[in-house]
Amino acid sequence: KIGLRDGSEIELHNPADLPDVMQIMEISEPWIKATILTPDEYLGGVIKLCQDRRGSQVELSYVGARALVVYELPLNEVVFDFYDRLKSISKGYASFDYELSDYKVGDLVKMNILVNAEPVDALSMLVHRGRAEMRGRSMVEKMKELIPPHLFVIPIQAAIGGKIIARETVRALRKDVTSKCYGGDATRKKKLLEKQKAGKKRMRQFGKVEIPQEAFIAALKMDDD
Repeated sequence: KIGLRDGSEIELHNPADLPDVMQIMEISEPWIKATILTPDEYLGGVIKLCQDRRGSQVELSYVGARALVVYELPLNEVVFDFYDRLKSISKGYASFDYELSDYKVGDLVKMNILVNAEPVDALSMLVHRGRAEMRGRSMVEKMKELIPPHLFVIPIQAAIGGKIIARETVRALRKDVTSKCYGGDATRKKKLLEKQKAGKKRMRQFGKVEIPQEAFIAALKMDDD
């Protein structure tokens, strides 16, 4: 929910549609009440996961040899891969249930991912300011792994407003344009390399980057390792 300076409130369903920051008074995000049942030996890892995701502990009790822990967590920190991480930490033994609890005002900012200087709306997201740099760095690193090399260099950037907070680069496919130059004609080789460099620069300016579908899903998953 976005509280605007004119006193009105709107619900935001797509981060790409966030109003201009100068119009915004506050941003409230949905929180959940999560109930986790885990064998006691994995409790420490479960608590760390919840705390890393900005969680606030509500209750801790025991049911036999199993710990029952209740946390309030921002939905934004849970929606993508929290369950996978929980299963990994608990070797598959923890159970997880949740219900929506309330909206809380948060220090949230919009983070854009730019590929070849073009924003990718599907990867725009609202993130907590304190986790933005970590989140941006994780995303650009994953995108670098998932976007195949093109004939030109592809810069991948995470940005908040006009500030770049993380950057990676997909290196260009290398084509040996001097392979047909026989002998030691250094001048001709130099001209061919300069021509290739100018061509790649034009390609980068006008070229379209193909982003695989799996990149969108994988890039949105968080790594806390």
